[in-house]
Amino acid sequence: MKRFLTTLMILLVVLVAGLSALVLLVNPNDFRAYMVRQVETRSGYQLNLSGPLRWHVWPQLSILSGRMSLTAPGASQPLVSADNMRLDVALIPLLSHQLQVREVMLKGAVIQLTPQTEERRPKDAPVGPSTTITPPDEDRGWSFDIGKLKVADSVLVFQHAGDEQITVRNINLQMEQNDKKQAHIELSSRINRDQRDLNLSLVADLDASDYPQQLNATISKLDYQLQGADLPATGIAGNGTLVLRWLEQQRRLELNQLQLTANDSDLQGNASVVLEEKPQWVLDLHANKLNLDGLVAATAVTSTRAVQQAQQQNTLPRPIIASGIDDASYQNLRAFSAQVKIAASSVRWRGLDFTDVQSAIMNKYGLLTVSELTGKFGKGSMSFPGELDARQNHSQLTFQPKVEEIEIGPILTAFNYPIALSGVLSMEGEFSGDKLNADAFRRSWQGDASITMTNTTMQGMNFQQLIQQAVTRSNGDVQAQENDDNVTRLDSLSAQASLDNGDLVLNKMSGKSSMLELTGQGTLDLIKEQCDARFNVTVLGGWKGDSKLIDVLKTTPIPLRVYGPWQKMNYSLQVDQVLRKQLQGEAKRRLNDWLDRHKDSSKSKDVKQLLDNL
Repeated sequence: MKRFLTTLMILLVVLVAGLSALVLLVNPNDFRAYMVRQVETRSGYQLNLSGPLRWHVWPQLSILSGRMSLTAPGASQPLVSADNMRLDVALIPLLSHQLQVREVMLKGAVIQLTPQTEERRPKDAPVGPSTTITPPDEDRGWSFDIGKLKVADSVLVFQHAGDEQITVRNINLQMEQNDKKQAHIELSSRINRDQRDLNLSLVADLDASDYPQQLNATISKLDYQLQGADLPATGIAGNGTLVLRWLEQQRRLELNQLQLTANDSDLQGNASVVLEEKPQWVLDLHANKLNLDGLVAATAVTSTRAVQQAQQQNTLPRPIIASGIDDASYQNLRAFSAQVKIAASSVRWRGLDFTDVQSAIMNKYGLLTVSELTGKFGKGSMSFPGELDARQNHSQLTFQPKVEEIEIGPILTAFNYPIALSGVLSMEGEFSGDKLNADAFRRSWQGDASITMTNTTMQGMNFQQLIQQAVTRSNGDVQAQENDDNVTRLDSLSAQASLDNGDLVLNKMSGKSSMLELTGQGTLDLIKEQCDARFNVTVLGGWKGDSKLIDVLKTTPIPLRVYGPWQKMNYSLQVDQVLRKQLQGEAKRRLNDWLDRHKDSSKSKDVKQLLDNL
């Protein structure tokens, strides 16, 4: 044991002595000019190192520098700047005058990808022939190599010309590469924009062996959390994996084998984009479950308005930017083309659950065509093909909805219409407008549709009961069967609908059940939430009493007007007028019968005058 300790101490002394001798004999500033020249020769970038270089021997042999910057040719601002830089070097290569950098460490770095940091060549600069030959190493005393890169507590500033600046903070990056240009990367950062914070971390393997012709990356771990405006109180969090591929000649970026989760939603598929002046996107995605209410809480609609408002109070609204730009103008569609296919086994939106959702969408620089948008809701189905034309200053949307056997009650609740109506709806029509949202549909859309409904019930007003009660009050010879339901029920109902800037007109209404028949027309004010409808209602059943009068009532339409606010509707009946006309008609019939039997009577002249006055 004593001999082992002695040997260990001798080795330690030799190591310390060797490092001390190296520090005394080799001046790290001898590398400064070489590193600057090599960076400029190989990339054209200008490396600037402020202050003297100095050795740091524990726990790793390193060269420390003060503030550094890296600037592209002709750029007005540096691409990379850092408070200090550390180069971890190998000891043995120094003995043969080789500078082998195992790791580059940047502390407090600022990376700017902005128009000010882009390379700019003089207009009159000569263009040399393209070549892939690496310039010869003119300095015969030293060689330069890098194995690892580490960036801590740094900032990335990203901006396209004319676009808003994006800042990525708290960047911590570790990258290690081998001699085959294959690198392992671990990255974490935080992005803040529009009152939203994105915390991101990933682990990836990068293959740059064919760079710049091709670049491949496999992201084996991706974790993120997004919080802030227009998001759920707990934010959006998830993880994912994907494979990236960059093809330089086609300027094409591919995202393959995408597996992504967001709260309780998931997404799989492939995507690609050709980065030309106007990018060309192709997406083919699928989701097993897509809960849109859980991703955008501000538009989630619950079963009651009060609960909805309570949920929205838990979210921070998006700030309004006084830029004069209309967010719903859709003019951004002009800047790219896209072919999108999205399928989902289950979708939840505004409290509604859809299944087997299929979509096929194409955008041609502002002309967006929805050739397929289908889904199932309950036992029914729906389809919403259409077109959005944003090529002019004023956008125009046109859709041809087709709905088959959809329960109407949940739809009205989801869009916050306080109409207590239920039934199975089928509809086919065409509508157009300028914005795609529920409020714009209420205010500025136009269109026509044919509507049919089955098993319809309208809560709050029983047409049969209203008419029968009015008749029994006017005529004691007729009674009605007891009916306490405050519901109007129809086995079938059809109408022609016409929408014009908030006014929904229903023409040719026709409904029937075993107890009543009705026809009519009406208007719904979607903005003021009021209605004015006029019906002719014939009560077919539920009568007791005078059989002759009942027979008349079963074939006599009773005028009924329903009007006022949706939540407190009023009605008016004209039963007395109908009964009076019925009595007048009966009296005329009997007087005419008497005249036919007593044509020669002296009283016939008086009877004729009475008939003329009726």
